[in-house]
Amino acid sequence: MTRGFIDRVKIYVESGNGGNGCVSFRREKFVPRGGPDGGNGGKGGDIVFRVDLGIRTLIDLRYRKNYKAGNGQAGSGARKAGKSGKSVVIRVPQGTLVEDLENGEFLADLTDEEDELVLLEGGRGGRGNYTFRTSRNKAPLRATGGEPGTQKTLKLTMKLIADVGLVGLPNAGKSTLLNTVSAAHPKIASYPFTTLIPTLGIVSVGELASFCMVDIPGLIKGAHEGKGLGIQFLQHIERCRILLFVIDASVPEIEDVYSQLIDELGAYNANLLSKQRIVALNKVDLTEEFLQDNFSFAKEEDVYLISAATGKGIPELLSRLYKVVSESSREEDQQPNP
Repeated sequence: MTRGFIDRVKIYVESGNGGNGCVSFRREKFVPRGGPDGGNGGKGGDIVFRVDLGIRTLIDLRYRKNYKAGNGQAGSGARKAGKSGKSVVIRVPQGTLVEDLENGEFLADLTDEEDELVLLEGGRGGRGNYTFRTSRNKAPLRATGGEPGTQKTLKLTMKLIADVGLVGLPNAGKSTLLNTVSAAHPKIASYPFTTLIPTLGIVSVGELASFCMVDIPGLIKGAHEGKGLGIQFLQHIERCRILLFVIDASVPEIEDVYSQLIDELGAYNANLLSKQRIVALNKVDLTEEFLQDNFSFAKEEDVYLISAATGKGIPELLSRLYKVVSESSREEDQQPNP
């Protein structure tokens, strides 16, 4: 990965051990045979994952890969319980998936702004001899040790959450479009793979209306097999509500380009093809030969003629995108909670 953008890491986590229980008896001046007063051990610290909206990458976890929570302290006399071990809070970006690397078990999908997950609980503290006193055994010599913590090796994967995902070949003008419609400033140049990392931008549509758009590196033929750069970042459009296909209208093989993009998405993840698609034929300022009705896929897709460089057709496209995003959001809100 480049420029500090890290979307996959492996880390080792371990919760704390519980503290041991204590065997102790009261020793007072005029009570030579005082009863048991051994306290319980403290609980071990937890391993907690918390979503932090200020974090956009997993880079911090790349350089610190081992996390160990504190152990609970042992109990002591006078029925004093040991202190609990300090928990470790691991802050992650929104959209982080947590998986057990050893067995492949899926553990969590942290997508909400306030998500917090106690992934590993610390071991329970042992019981002091005070808790074992009975009418028949008034001087128990028994105490238990604290429970050990648990360990896991985890794989964390971040998938960006955006309303609109830009899909296209290198040099189709996706970065120019994002730069035009948002405050994001992706690198723009006339050579392939200018975009090396996913870029998020907030698109304003009116005074109080907006949606989030993400740009990923351009896809080339064979991207689903690892060719080019797009395969590294296709995961970041899996959560998008809408896929916006940006196609260079100045090339004659427009329908072939569209089919190629569809094939690459389907080969990577067939579920991507069930998402709503809108097509933006970009760079119409460079050609006057192409009209929307000339394309067979226009009957089944929303097609807009735009120029990201001059702004032509951009207001109409954004209005349509915002309408679809809003409708999709309302449908999700109306769905019953599982």
